[in-house]
Amino acid sequence: MAKIMYTRTDEAPLLATYSLKPIVEAFARTAGVEVETRDISLAGRIIAQFPERLTDAQRLDDALKELGDLAKTPGANIIKLPNISASVPQLKAAVAELQSQGYDLPDYPEDPQTDEERDVRTRYDAVKGSAVNPVLREGNSDRRAPKAIKQYAKKYPHSMGDWANDSKTSVATMSSDDFASNEKSVVSPAEDTFTVRFTPAAGGEARELKSFPVLAGEVVDGTFMNAAALDAFLKEQIAAAKESGVLFSVHLKATMMKVSDPVLFGYVVRAFLPEVFATYGEQLSAAGLSADDGLGAILSGLDALDGDTAAGVKAAIDKGIEEGPALAMVDSSKGITNLHVPSDVIVDASMPAMIRVGGKMWGADDDTHDTLAVIPDSSYAGVFQAVIEDCRANGAFDPTTMGSVPNVGLMAQKAEEYGSHDKTFVLDADGTVEIVNGAGEVVMSHDVSAGDIWRACQTKDIPIRDWVRLAVERARLSDTPAVFWLDENRAHDANLIAKVEEYLADHDTDGLDIRIMSPIEATKLSVERIRRGEDTISVTGNVLRDYNTDLFPILELGTSAKMLSVVPLIAGGGLFETGAGGSAPKHVQQLVEENHLRWDSMGEFFAIAESFRHFQHKEGNDRAGVLAATLDDATATFLEENKSPSRKVNEIDNRGSHFYLTLFWAEELAKQTDDQPLADAIAPIATALRENEDAIARELLTVQGSEVDLGGYYNPSNEKSDAVMRPSKTLNEIIDQLA
Repeated sequence: MAKIMYTRTDEAPLLATYSLKPIVEAFARTAGVEVETRDISLAGRIIAQFPERLTDAQRLDDALKELGDLAKTPGANIIKLPNISASVPQLKAAVAELQSQGYDLPDYPEDPQTDEERDVRTRYDAVKGSAVNPVLREGNSDRRAPKAIKQYAKKYPHSMGDWANDSKTSVATMSSDDFASNEKSVVSPAEDTFTVRFTPAAGGEARELKSFPVLAGEVVDGTFMNAAALDAFLKEQIAAAKESGVLFSVHLKATMMKVSDPVLFGYVVRAFLPEVFATYGEQLSAAGLSADDGLGAILSGLDALDGDTAAGVKAAIDKGIEEGPALAMVDSSKGITNLHVPSDVIVDASMPAMIRVGGKMWGADDDTHDTLAVIPDSSYAGVFQAVIEDCRANGAFDPTTMGSVPNVGLMAQKAEEYGSHDKTFVLDADGTVEIVNGAGEVVMSHDVSAGDIWRACQTKDIPIRDWVRLAVERARLSDTPAVFWLDENRAHDANLIAKVEEYLADHDTDGLDIRIMSPIEATKLSVERIRRGEDTISVTGNVLRDYNTDLFPILELGTSAKMLSVVPLIAGGGLFETGAGGSAPKHVQQLVEENHLRWDSMGEFFAIAESFRHFQHKEGNDRAGVLAATLDDATATFLEENKSPSRKVNEIDNRGSHFYLTLFWAEELAKQTDDQPLADAIAPIATALRENEDAIARELLTVQGSEVDLGGYYNPSNEKSDAVMRPSKTLNEIIDQLA
């Protein structure tokens, strides 16, 4: 039987899965398709790391490895929902919850000293950050706004904030000594083994930091962030925000970039509160309280200090915040600032949100203000600045007329990994970091200082070839200009430009508009065209793929969660991602408090349709094709009748949305003529759903307004979550008739 592997992930997408997956399973069975769940949640990934410590009932197979292996086969059909890319605070919280549920898991060792502690740390590090996506993405990304979504956004535009031409909002980024300016890049001429080694300036033997295989034609980069330059830059920006009277905010990616960006975040916290760390730094460190974990972790950990020290730290923090520039807030009602939690302000979502509302963020006074957005590394900061400058000059974009910027992203086989995984290091001394080949020859070298962050990235040749092919294919199919966002003055990009120019010659590009432009110039071209209602495909590397597939959809559609995200796997299978938008922790909080889940499953709807369509194209399963076509039609009706979840309790939520999708899907199947036996089989279901519409809607609404117990946050109870997310007995009984 054909199988869809449906991922169990985290937070709001996980809760929505309890409601939606039984519906998908019921319809899938009519086409001989089985839907199986694979647990790649943060809790599931943690549990899979420690089988020897757990009972038989508690153990979980390593589902991520299983899916990674499957993605390399022609038969793969995987629906991937957003998951937590865990920061250290999130990882610790998940471990604590699992321990409270009876799982014999070790604590996360901050400073491992023994072999056992180092082993535990290695296992936990394997599930931090972007542990999932690089494993599953054995193909490049094709992400775009579905036609129905774009039409809906034009007909029912989302709100956009006003832009003033005298707005003080801007992006601050480093001009030298950052990752972008220090980058070096080589193309390996043959299969080889590269070794990263560090030689201390004070003398002594070089030590190996990492050894890794490379393939012929593979692009390998190395670079570093100078800590002293970073610290000076941050102090300048804090003073500039104070002088200009704007909010101070920092925008990093402390989840995906799990090694480098928490450290950068820590530098920001220390720069903003220098007296705190000058006076109490040793005591905080001794208590395991690190600026890298954010101001919130320090405040919540003050109990680990003696009373006088804790009071002194709290007073010094309050004084530093009062005397510094006004801080952007994550939640002003709870006093949660931009510096509280590293994973609260993620650049690819936070910057578009700021731009969409007129270049403003929330302040402590519960009002919005112009903002200095600090993005230390200059690699892509200019993209956001270019959009800000355009909005300052031309005003907010108009969703009713604006064009679109779909994306073809280079991400297959860990291409352009975030430089935050097993080849990123915080140096503990002055010295030299070198990459040497198997013959012992130095292929690149950097002189570094203690505290600097050095990192390497790899991009294999086969994904680059496939990326170019996919870009040409999308440009041809959509008759849309395609722009490779590559800067000839950046070392990595220069090597990619040479390959792109070579591989474009392998394809028929006659009549196509294909260009190579720096990210800043490509941004300017794209926003100029979208203001004229024209589309432009952005063809980017992995980091920019992440940024662009939030930036433009949030401006065009109001959200990035409704994007169609197809990953044609190189081996021939398909990975269908359910848009961006993260895993929405605030949605979970609202569900727990009010039994209302406002998560919008639109991305899932489009991914499910593409998953069925894949079976039609690859296996000749025409009935699966009928399911895909009718699901697309049902989604269009769903949009037209505005059945998306409301943000307010006692109005339609995620569960109600799923009911109406079920109703519209069944009705589309009942009236289609391509598969009459299927139409006949579904007709009674469609009739029952329509006749019981009022009763089902009432059952789904009456449960709202009170607290619910899910039995856990990172590892909720299946029984409790199923009961919460499937409260309509009438709907459940009708769906069961499809079994």
